Amino acid sequence: MELAHSLLLNEEALAQITEAKRPVFIFEWLRFLDKVLVAANKTDVKEKQKKLVEQLTGLISSSPGPPTRKLLAKNLAALYSIGDTFTVFQTLDKCNDIIRNKDDTAAYLPTKLAAVACVGAFYEKMGRMLGSAFPETVNNLLKSLKSAESQGRSEILMSLQKVLSGLGGAAASSHRDIYKNARSLLTDRSMAVRCAVAKCLLELQNEAVFMWTAELENIATLCFKALENSNYGVRVAVSKLLGTVMATALMPKQATVMRQNVKRATFDEVLELMATGFLRGGSGFLKSGGEMLKVGGSVNREVRVGVTQAYVVFVTTLGGQWLERSFATFLSHVLDLVSHPRATQTHVEAVYSRRCVSFILRATVGSLLGEKAQIAAAKEICQAIGKQMKAVEAVVNDTSGENKSGAADIAASQHVMVCALQELGSLVQSLNATASPLIQEASIGLLEIVTSVLLHPSMAARLAAAWCLRCVAVALPFQLTPFLDRCAERLNNLKTSPEAVSGYSFAMAALLGGVHQCPLGIPHAKGKMVVSIAEDLLRTAAQNSRLSLQRTQAGWLLLGALMTLGPSVVRYHLPKMLLLWRNVFPRSLKELEAEKARGDSFTWQVTLEGRAGALCAMRSFVAHCPELLTEDVIRKLMTPIECAMTMMSHIPSVMKAHGAHLKASAAMVRLRLYDILALLPPKTYEGSFNALLRELVAEFTLTDNSANTTTSLLRSLCHYDDSVLLGSWLQETDHKSIEDQLQPNSASGSGALEHDPSSIYLRIPAGEAVPGPLPLGVSVIDASVALFGVVFPHVSYKHRLQMLDHFAECVKQAKGVRQQAVQLNIFTAVLSALKGLAENKSTLGPEEVRKSALTLVMGPLDNPNPILRCAAGEALGRMAQVVGEATFIARMAQYSFDKLKSARDVVSRTGHSLALGCLHRYVGGIGSGQHLKTSVSILLALAQDGTSPEVQVHLCSSHLLLRRAAVACLRQLAQREAAEVCEYAMSLAKNTGDKESSSANVSPFAPGVSSRTDIHCRHQGVNITETGLEGLLFGMLDRETDRKLCSDIHDTLGHMLSSLAVEKLSHWLMLCKDVLAASSDMSTATLLSSGKDEEAEKKDEMDDDTMFTTLGEEDKSKPFVAPRWATRVFAADCLCRIINLCENADQAHFDLALARSAKLRNPTNDLLVLHLSDLIRMAFMAATDHSNQLRMAGLQALEDIIKKFASVPEPEFPGHVILEQYQANVGAALRPAFSQDTPSDIIAKACQVCSTWIGSGVVSDLNDLRRVHNLLVSSLDKVQAGKGSSSQLYRESATTMEKLAVLKAWAEVYVVAMNIKKEAESKPKRAIKNTDDDDDDCGTIDELPPDSLITLVQPELPTLSRLWLAALKDYALLTLPAEFSSQLPPDGGAFYTPETIDTARLHYRNSWAPILHAVALWLNSTGFTCSESTEAAAISGLQKRSTSVNLNQASGAVGSAKSLPEINKDRMHLILGVSIQFLCSPRPEEPIEHVTACLQALHTLLDSPYARVHIAEDQLIGVELLSVLHRLLLTWNPSSVQLLVTGVVQQIVRAAQDYLQEKRNTLNEDDMEKEACTVLGEGGDSGGLIPGKSLVFATMELLMFILVRHMPHLSTKVSDSPSHIATKTRLSEESARLVAATVTILSDLPSLCSPAGCMTILPTILFLIARILKDTAIKSADNQVPPPVSAALQGIKSIVTLSMAKTEAGVQKQWTALIRSTLACILEYSQPEDSVPTPDEVSMLTAIALFLWSASNEIIGVQSLQNGCMNRFKNALNSCDPWVQAKCYQLLLSVFQHSNRALSTPYIHSLAPIVVEKLKAVERNRPASNIELLAVQEGIKVLETLVALGEEQNRVQLLALLVPTLISYLLDENSFASASSASKDLHEFALQNLMHIGPLYPHAFKTVMGAAPELKVRLETAVRASQASKAKAAARQPAPAIHSAPTIKLKTSFF
Repeated sequence: MELAHSLLLNEEALAQITEAKRPVFIFEWLRFLDKVLVAANKTDVKEKQKKLVEQLTGLISSSPGPPTRKLLAKNLAALYSIGDTFTVFQTLDKCNDIIRNKDDTAAYLPTKLAAVACVGAFYEKMGRMLGSAFPETVNNLLKSLKSAESQGRSEILMSLQKVLSGLGGAAASSHRDIYKNARSLLTDRSMAVRCAVAKCLLELQNEAVFMWTAELENIATLCFKALENSNYGVRVAVSKLLGTVMATALMPKQATVMRQNVKRATFDEVLELMATGFLRGGSGFLKSGGEMLKVGGSVNREVRVGVTQAYVVFVTTLGGQWLERSFATFLSHVLDLVSHPRATQTHVEAVYSRRCVSFILRATVGSLLGEKAQIAAAKEICQAIGKQMKAVEAVVNDTSGENKSGAADIAASQHVMVCALQELGSLVQSLNATASPLIQEASIGLLEIVTSVLLHPSMAARLAAAWCLRCVAVALPFQLTPFLDRCAERLNNLKTSPEAVSGYSFAMAALLGGVHQCPLGIPHAKGKMVVSIAEDLLRTAAQNSRLSLQRTQAGWLLLGALMTLGPSVVRYHLPKMLLLWRNVFPRSLKELEAEKARGDSFTWQVTLEGRAGALCAMRSFVAHCPELLTEDVIRKLMTPIECAMTMMSHIPSVMKAHGAHLKASAAMVRLRLYDILALLPPKTYEGSFNALLRELVAEFTLTDNSANTTTSLLRSLCHYDDSVLLGSWLQETDHKSIEDQLQPNSASGSGALEHDPSSIYLRIPAGEAVPGPLPLGVSVIDASVALFGVVFPHVSYKHRLQMLDHFAECVKQAKGVRQQAVQLNIFTAVLSALKGLAENKSTLGPEEVRKSALTLVMGPLDNPNPILRCAAGEALGRMAQVVGEATFIARMAQYSFDKLKSARDVVSRTGHSLALGCLHRYVGGIGSGQHLKTSVSILLALAQDGTSPEVQVHLCSSHLLLRRAAVACLRQLAQREAAEVCEYAMSLAKNTGDKESSSANVSPFAPGVSSRTDIHCRHQGVNITETGLEGLLFGMLDRETDRKLCSDIHDTLGHMLSSLAVEKLSHWLMLCKDVLAASSDMSTATLLSSGKDEEAEKKDEMDDDTMFTTLGEEDKSKPFVAPRWATRVFAADCLCRIINLCENADQAHFDLALARSAKLRNPTNDLLVLHLSDLIRMAFMAATDHSNQLRMAGLQALEDIIKKFASVPEPEFPGHVILEQYQANVGAALRPAFSQDTPSDIIAKACQVCSTWIGSGVVSDLNDLRRVHNLLVSSLDKVQAGKGSSSQLYRESATTMEKLAVLKAWAEVYVVAMNIKKEAESKPKRAIKNTDDDDDDCGTIDELPPDSLITLVQPELPTLSRLWLAALKDYALLTLPAEFSSQLPPDGGAFYTPETIDTARLHYRNSWAPILHAVALWLNSTGFTCSESTEAAAISGLQKRSTSVNLNQASGAVGSAKSLPEINKDRMHLILGVSIQFLCSPRPEEPIEHVTACLQALHTLLDSPYARVHIAEDQLIGVELLSVLHRLLLTWNPSSVQLLVTGVVQQIVRAAQDYLQEKRNTLNEDDMEKEACTVLGEGGDSGGLIPGKSLVFATMELLMFILVRHMPHLSTKVSDSPSHIATKTRLSEESARLVAATVTILSDLPSLCSPAGCMTILPTILFLIARILKDTAIKSADNQVPPPVSAALQGIKSIVTLSMAKTEAGVQKQWTALIRSTLACILEYSQPEDSVPTPDEVSMLTAIALFLWSASNEIIGVQSLQNGCMNRFKNALNSCDPWVQAKCYQLLLSVFQHSNRALSTPYIHSLAPIVVEKLKAVERNRPASNIELLAVQEGIKVLETLVALGEEQNRVQLLALLVPTLISYLLDENSFASASSASKDLHEFALQNLMHIGPLYPHAFKTVMGAAPELKVRLETAVRASQASKAKAAARQPAPAIHSAPTIKLKTSFF
């Protein structure tokens, strides 16, 4: 194939391949050419043009197939338009000759078609250039049109369409000819031809004025005829033609009207014409149309559906603004259609007409109008409903009977009502919260009007009104509870009106069904209310026969609806429900028998309705409360159910006695019974299988049913790919809701609420707007088929065989149409059964069962009905799957192979090829390998066989499918190559050469608006403008209603955003801003000017304003929809995503200074921080919108912005942050959320934002903070109101959520405030306190008081602390395991009610952590001294109920009796309990903030002395806490958590230390024997530690875990394991801090033990410390001491100096051994090895010095240790690193000065000579740097000390060493000037020291100086020079000698 990729056709290659492959090769070449011609160089093309033209024209006569001819024509046309056009007329003539050719054989046809295609392509591409030749061409085409067969006709018409489009107005002379020739073909028998004509005429009407003037009526008639017996493709094409022509007739295009003086049609005329089609259907006589309408005869359904689509095209073409202006007229016209008697001749027809009208309204109002216009439309609809209702009331109240036609009017009005109410409901639901003006404006009276329809005489209208109310309540949840109350009240007041009982119960049921869509729910008490109303209705049903039926139905309907509220509500009413159910049915068989004899037809009707209702409520219970279905409950349910099954067999005799009108009620009982049985496990009713199956089989084999009703389930039981044949693809079209009417199965698409009122409360199937249950007759059969599938797998093989044989018999018995119906039902049932078997993984059964099944299935494969063939094929595949045996499958396949080889008729061929497909699908893979080849070859042969065209299935696709596919494809592409996709789209937009998009006239839109360019017509070409593909997708979100499509658009935009938003930041922010700008109705926007630059802001707003208003004037034809709320919510979410993406991209996005410099370097740099004002503005617009979802999204965005930008400094004003200037905006965005009627979830979110804002530290001025703070204060008052006081609109848990959110917000603020206070206190105070006020740390006046924020919280603390504790107590109770549920307080907690416990748990789970932290801080700050009785007393006055929000729930005297210690104990238990419970096993999805808050709370708590005592007294609490913390570390890795854990551990250890110390002190005071004291501490006498009881053991376990996690080689287990690779990397900073913290705690542990206990743990501790020292003391360039090293050194110090070890005789020996071996270890570790990194000698020396310093000489005076230590010091002194030398001198100094001479003397003897040598050598090698100088200075200090330590008699000798050395450091005057600064400093240092020594030891000094005169000379010279320079610079006084210390200070001195 690669050879095909060349500009010219590779003829050699073509000649070499086989005949069969040539067409493919040519096709491949044409495809390549198609791509390459556009991009090729023009000169190249011109060079080869001649040859190319020859090759291409040659192909015309090679009989090309359809795809090839299309490409061939396209390439030829492209070639001429790119290259020269000299020969184009020759080629055109050639084509015309071919078309004229008289050869009519099938072989010549492809050539003719190719020539026709080429002609079309030429004109389309070159248009008027070929103008001269066009009359001949057109005549030629029209001539051949007359004689052509169907393929030729459609190809010629398509070419004519292209000719017309290419020439435009220039072809006027031929318009009439084309019209005459084409119009007759609109009713061609080939559907493809009809489509082609419609498209051709559509093109023609653009220019041909006569079509929409003189010929308008004829066109309409033609279109109606064309729609008769049409398929979907034809309906789409014809409706487009009809709609467009009508629209043009009404509003012609400007240009054409200018050319000719045209009489325009009026609106009424156009509508009249359309109505004729809708009501009358096809076949003419339009002139006398009025007469015809009165005569009977049904309307043709295809015509009605086609005209319906045409209405939509008509309105869409005229556009949204036209619809807005003329909506009232249009609405009344459309509603009149459905009230016309012709539209509603039968019930099903009426439903179909309603569906059509609803479709027209939904497709126009729903997608063309913006939100404001939709609200106006809703008002119009309201008025229409009101008008109708008035007329109805007039008829109902007219008792005189003058109004004869009244009944007919009412019947007609019900359908109008249904359409109007459904559209109103859909409108409100799509508007969601933005619809609130509709409810709030009294003048509209929407609610009154809708509720008035609840009393309509017709059930359909009442149900529609109820449904509409449900939509309103779901859109505006705050209306739900008031609606329910109002309906309940009316129901009680109007108990005696049958309509009222029925209407208001429908409304209540609908509202209850909508609750699951309202996250905030309804108050729990409403459930009780519903139950009592329902009970009352059922009880009083028998009292009044006029109302019996309605009350019975209403009662059960309400109870069924109640079940949808779920287990939390139903649980309380279950016992009552079970009782009611039991009482509806007879108790025993005897009663059942007796009942048959009683009653008349009316009582039976009521009884049956009652039982159907009861079963329906049961089904609802089983479906919505599966958690409550215990074995016991199922057993109780089975009693009435079994009774119902028995009753079924009695019904026929009852019907014989009382007449057939009970049929419907009986069918309803069966339907309900089948429904509930299908939901229960079959095991529960296996005893009744036989009787049940008899019923089911009779049901779907139509045994007792004279109608030929068919099931609707076949499509859903077939595999998706095959159900395409059953029209399932129509489900994927925009016209699904009306196209369903044309499907062949019974009553298809006639779903309506009145068929089953219970559907008003059920969940709507996905994708449906309004629930549409099918008519009862179909529903019962559907239910029986479904239940058959459930039961069949549980039946014995014998019964299976009987049933299958019976099926075959049934099919035999039936004849004609009935046989088809029976067969269809049986097949669907068999499919259902096979599917059930497959799901149960069971088999079909033995040979005879299979055989029977196979016979049944194989027959219909040859049935002429395609639906049956499809079902049979599907069943065959399923059987193969269930049997699963290779031989069986082979047999089936072979049978089909044989049939296909022999059969010549279309029917059996399609049937068997489908069967093969199904076999492969269901058996797949292994089983089918050997048949695959055969199948494929047979199917290929079939596909090439032209004699049976139906096998070549041509699926005609519809636009929605294409749009879905396009977006789904984009979505896949955008995941990987978003940037390329967007660029490509933009380039396409620039080069739109296609006619389609240019004819949609792209007008230059105002910038910014284009993101919402809506296209001239919904499906006409896509218009990409400068906002690119993403702008277009945002625009689509406002027009598309299909859920899958919208979700794909969301995903696509999401992927684009992820990959592009950071680079093209401005563009994406602009997109979001445009979308969001629609939400501020510009009234709110004025709040935004933050005083920064008022004028500029004002100007911005103006721009926005004009941007939205000027649009209309600019371009009338464009419908323009401002973004709807859902799109705006999506844009707000995008905003948050953009912020997160920037965060991960580059820090400069959040740093103004960096961003500005980046922008200067490169102006294209686009950084988020530069757009901050836009971000705030967008968040503000969203947060203050009408739509609640948008407010949530806006608040979320605001919170993100605050969190991310809080710490970004403002470069121009140091000390300030950039967010400070926006505080007014933040306040303004939050304020509306705290208004009275805000829903709880928004208040909760707003509280969160408040606390984030206050805690962010952006605003430091208290007065500015007060605005936001006051919002929180106001909320706190609400919280205190206690339970049940406010009027409830939502579920109680909504109040819980709100109150907890307020408490959580306060807790977060308090935590921040305390942190600020703590930091301020830890800073050194600058100003002295004026007075010693207890709590008043006023610093200096000029800075803020350090506890600024705390002053805001302080006044509320008494209240808050009480509420916080109450909330924690609730949380503690709610986290108890289920088995303790009996201990929960019966009337709930402080903030939750027992009924809503499950939902409340979630809210507590979100807010407990900050509250816990706050409580710990509060308790710590008050030192546990606050009892709550004082506060409770102050507050209980405010409380209405005694269960005020009080911690001790027992109120009154008992409550106050608790003493403070008891209360505190409770508090400790509460906090520790909550913490331990949580830390035991935090769920992995738990936010890390909760873990950290919990740990911080524990840390804070253990700061207070009271808590320390509490935890130390009961050691087990500590141990428990430690083991829980250990567990936490196993699952939570972040080092922040580990650090906090070590902090808490340290607190626990400290607490134990303090407690032990206290105990020892008291013992010492009592001065008992010392022994008692020594046994104190863990380990006692024996030294044993018990795991699980020992605090020390638990601590060591935990610390060891941390150490091994960071230094794995410490554990022998780890280091010995084969997988361990000994790599020692430097610890990260965090790890180092952690290791240091653990070492510190480890070294504290011995103090918790008795001496014996110490000996148990010290070996481990010392080993770890020594190892850690070795591993972390590694030499670094900057000589920094890492934290673990300093911790280890500190540890060594504290362990070596342990006091008790020295006193205890028993452990003396052990102790000595331990200390010695530790020192030996350290000596060994400090030996430099080759392999490891060089150890840090300084740290090791320090460790050694610590031992020398702290341990006694007896222990470490051993010779070997002494030698080791000395060696280390020698090495250090000889080190080449001056820093090491300096530190070594320092350490030596400390050793030399040791108080124990026995210890220090050997070191002095050994090391002093080396020191002297080193210092002497300096004269030759003066220091070059400060560090070297420092080493010398430190060395001199050692010598000076030695001099001081020496006795008087040795002093001269010692000075004789020191003084000459010092003098040798002095410089003479000449060299002084040129010396380096270090050298000069040395000179100064030496001189100072000499001056200092002289006076100290005058005698010895003189002696030394006298002995060496040259020294004296040097010294005197230096002194003189020094004095001279001093005199010179008298002003510059030298610092005193002590301060001339080195510039580098030595850190970490341990002495």
